[in-house]
This record gives sequence, C-alpha cells and structure tokens, in this order.
Amino acid sequence: MQFRQKALSKLQSPEELDLPVRFARPQGRLVLAVTVVVMAAAGFWAFTGTVSSKLSAPGILTQAEGSYVLQTPIAGQVTAVLADEGQLLDAGAPLLNVRTEQGERPVRVVTGGRLTALVAKVGSVVATGADVATVERVKNAEDPLVAVLYVPGGNGSAIPVGAAVDLSVQSVPRQQFGTLRGRVEAVGRAPQTRAQIGGFLGDSALAEQFAGHGNPVAVLVRLDRSPSTKSGYRWSSPGGPPYALDSRTPLTGAVHLAARRPVDWLLP
Repeated sequence: MQFRQKALSKLQSPEELDLPVRFARPQGRLVLAVTVVVMAAAGFWAFTGTVSSKLSAPGILTQAEGSYVLQTPIAGQVTAVLADEGQLLDAGAPLLNVRTEQGERPVRVVTGGRLTALVAKVGSVVATGADVATVERVKNAEDPLVAVLYVPGGNGSAIPVGAAVDLSVQSVPRQQFGTLRGRVEAVGRAPQTRAQIGGFLGDSALAEQFAGHGNPVAVLVRLDRSPSTKSGYRWSSPGGPPYALDSRTPLTGAVHLAARRPVDWLLP
C-alpha cells in the first residue's frame, strides 16, 4: 500500500506546533473594521438621532361651529323662497313660505348663519320634518375658516396639539400654489359616529365618506393667517392662490408628528 508524502509528513508531526497560525487575511481584517465602524455609527445614530414622520387624513374646510340641517316643522307646498344660497341670515329669519290648510306660514332658520344648500324649491311639497336647507353656523362673513381632519381612531393619540399641518386643498392646484399651512388646535377624545359627523357637517354623504372605514377621530386645525395673500392664509408658496377659499371644500392634511429616536421603535 502506498501513502502520499503529505500524509506521511502529517503523521510525523500531527500537531504542527512549529508552524505560525494565520487568523485572517488582510482583506478580512479590513471588512471586519468597516463592519465595526458601521455598527458603531448606527448605534450612535439610533440613540442620538431623530426621525420625523407624517400622518395623512382626509378632511374639509368649514367654520369652527360647523353646520346644521334645517327641517320644516310644518307640511305643505312651498310658495316662496326668501333667501339665496350663500346669504347670511339672522336667527329666526324666514327662509320659506309654505301653504298649509291654515294658510301660508313661514319656515325660519333656527340659528343665524350662511345658507349653504337649499333643498326645497317653489312648488315642491314638503312633509313635517323634511330637510329643506343646510345652514353653516357663522356670525360674520369675515370669520376665519378652520380645517377638520378625520383620522382613523387608532392614530388620534399620536397627534400632539400644536403640531404643524400641511393641507392640500382640492380646489387649489398643489403644483402651482403649494399647500395651506396650519396647526393642530384640538384632538377629539373619542371616535365619532356617522351621525355625529353628519350632525356637525350637516351632510350625511360626507359623514358616510369620512366614516367609511370605521369611526374616526376629529382633529381641528387652525389655519395660519397672512395679510399678504389673497386668500388671507399662509401657503408654502409665496402668495398662494389668487382667490378666496370656500367653506366645505375637501382637502387632505399631513400632520407632522413628534420626532422620535430610532431606538424608541425597538424598545418596549
């Protein structure tokens, strides 16, 4: 039987204690050093750096006190409409005349505000309790608008009062005029139902839209004012759009959440 010379040599000195041991190649040491530096830098950033994030939610421009649906307390045929959409009305002002068996009687607004939608028309027949108009609660035409965002219920607690908000208004081209600026003034304590949203906005269709994926939390955003813009509010562009903003305009808000350290996501 023949043995290879290398095998015979190994039998003669199996431990090879007289030979130097190479722990790593020079290239391996370089990779190890780079890895240690990167991990040290990542650990330092995780404890000292911060990461900011945004939370987006749909919303609407409105007045701070919202709107209400006016329902007629009498039944009959509408013979006259006494106000136009967009008109400011005092509390108790007559809105419609309705012919009843007892003669013509007026339907009056409950509280003062702006007439934003008129359902009843001359000649239409209305039943007791029927919706005839939507009135926005506003006392002065110069009262500032606010934005109300409807945030999924589980995210409401993450929004701090005072947080900056960027608002993309549906009627304003964002690429040309940028976003409307504001700050969170209040965050709802509990999620709102469709009925609650509809009662505030005076619109059941909007309530269905905002509560379509569960009961959201209402977030009130106070708009930043600016005397140098046509709209009267501050925008991310120098001048904003060359026209005023309308109430009840849909929008999307991006709320700037508080900056957090990366390690906070890893620790319980």
